[in-house]
Amino acid sequence: MRFDSNLAWRTAHAAIRANRDVLLAMAGVFFLLPRLAFTLLMPDPPAAQGMSPAQSMQAIEEFYSKAMPFMIPMLVVQAAGILGILTLFTDRTRPTVGQALSLGAKGVVLGGGLVGVLGLANQPAVAALGMVIVGVLALGAYVRMSLVAPVVAVERVYNPIKALQRSWAITRGNFWRLIGFAVLVGVVVLVISLAAVSIGGSIGALAGGPDASRIVSAIVSSLLAAIFTLYIAALMAAIHRQLAGPTVEDIRATFE
Repeated sequence: MRFDSNLAWRTAHAAIRANRDVLLAMAGVFFLLPRLAFTLLMPDPPAAQGMSPAQSMQAIEEFYSKAMPFMIPMLVVQAAGILGILTLFTDRTRPTVGQALSLGAKGVVLGGGLVGVLGLANQPAVAALGMVIVGVLALGAYVRMSLVAPVVAVERVYNPIKALQRSWAITRGNFWRLIGFAVLVGVVVLVISLAAVSIGGSIGALAGGPDASRIVSAIVSSLLAAIFTLYIAALMAAIHRQLAGPTVEDIRATFE
């Protein structure tokens, strides 16, 4: 199947609009609150100014070693939320929110937790260890494995190896289209996030000083992250639907 980015975006946006109230509530519980709590409770990463590369690397490693006990539960909760949302997007049996979250939790335990582990590759401490060639290879592998979550949630493939193989198979032939779309989405998310957090932080600083600036920035960044994560989950569902083809339920419904 050939990937159509415009169709994926339209499908994702329509799915969110059709289930807006439920999805916004889930995004608040699984994405907004955990990230906001993590941002407010954890100190800022150490500034690299005045440090040697070795000292900077050591400071970053120490920061993430302290943050990891809080970061891993946050990633697990978010992974469960993403899988639950994917289930709501794609399951023709129309499960309740509780049933969708139950399936999402099962996916995290039996294979979906792999998504959270892969997400750690986005952290500076890990990225700093890589070289350019490793980064390119990792990006390529990430794109080919980007549909692991919908494979787990939609196709009920709970074996991690089989889920990876399935994602690798259905993304074949669409690597450059997928990577181009991912880069475009990433740039848009980055630009909007930087602008919104900067403006929110400036307003907070004017209103109440550095502490208010930090709180406002955390709220704005967490809110945007929740919205973006919701749309990314919707896009994953839409891309999976395109590339994987119709399910057995879809085909059966056509003739009923």
